Amino acid sequence: MAKACPITRADFREHAKPVQVTINSIPLIAEVKEFSTGSLGWNLNGKTTIEINGTPVSVQIGLNLTLVGSKDLPKD
Repeated sequence: MAKACPITRADFREHAKPVQVTINSIPLIAEVKEFSTGSLGWNLNGKTTIEINGTPVSVQIGLNLTLVGSKDLPKD
């Protein structure tokens, strides 16, 4: 059984703030997002460099943080 989201879409729109995420000691910002699926959350896309055995490699970042149950909130 899916867990109900404890806030409304209006509460999310009014009060959600960007979230700082740290990857490999680099602070990044996940922006507030309403996904095309109807879910609410945060999204981060970008690129950074990570070293493997002293060799820098370029990596692509794709991160979604999704409020559980938000897709089922009433649409407005």
